[in-house]
Amino acid sequence: MDNGCNRWKAAYRLHLLISAAIFLLLSFSCVIADTQLSASAAEMPEIQRRGYLNVAVKDNLRPLGFRDASGNLQGLEIDLAKALAVDLVGKPNAVKLQPVANRDRLSAVLDNKVDMAIARVTATSSRSRLVSFSVPYYFDGAVLVTKDTSLQRLSDLAKRKIGVLKNSSTIANVRYYLPNAELVGVNSYQEAFALLENNAANAFAADASVLSGWVQQYPQYRLLPTKLSTEPLSVVMPKGLQYDELRRRVNEAIARYIHSGWLQQRATYWGLPLR
Repeated sequence: MDNGCNRWKAAYRLHLLISAAIFLLLSFSCVIADTQLSASAAEMPEIQRRGYLNVAVKDNLRPLGFRDASGNLQGLEIDLAKALAVDLVGKPNAVKLQPVANRDRLSAVLDNKVDMAIARVTATSSRSRLVSFSVPYYFDGAVLVTKDTSLQRLSDLAKRKIGVLKNSSTIANVRYYLPNAELVGVNSYQEAFALLENNAANAFAADASVLSGWVQQYPQYRLLPTKLSTEPLSVVMPKGLQYDELRRRVNEAIARYIHSGWLQQRATYWGLPLR
């Protein structure tokens, strides 16, 4: 079992490294194009002069960014923000964490409110027209959560009822893998929880980064081991040649975290699935 575990961990690390290389190549090849759009955020010399990073994060999304019982921010993305502060500024905890709502994750960078956002942002081509993305620090993706102990693998849900968020991209992924399953639309995670608690559905499909927090809060639930999609989560930074040093140093730091295994270790610590 240990050998198998080591193999998929090694494969995951290789996957991250390859993706990091691809993102680095794309980011450097697009530097000239970056000048076509303007953005407002502190440049690297200014960040070093003032002595801290200003980072937009989530504070209500366990296990990426959330508040513990004492009100302190915790999670994988909080760990990453603090690690980048050490690498870029040279001081432990030289970071100001600014909690933001989902709708403000990109605008916080564009409107000069933060230097970067580490707030569960998926790197997409449409978003990349507005901001720059780092190499991925975690690969999110759709998974299934259930409390039914008879469901052990994806095929067990072939003709069962599965809850999905209405109009979400997860619907297409579930349809692809489970074309004969009955999908039940819900408007929120709270509604999905009630659906499962009332046995009106056998499972619920959504992002692993969200459902990992679900099973930590409700231990009677568990994630099925198969991811239905792969979506890179990246640090959001401004476009423009003046931010090239900032982007380069963030990418180099994340590449080191991947190579050393630190990011994998922190993801495992916070209960995030790696495959």
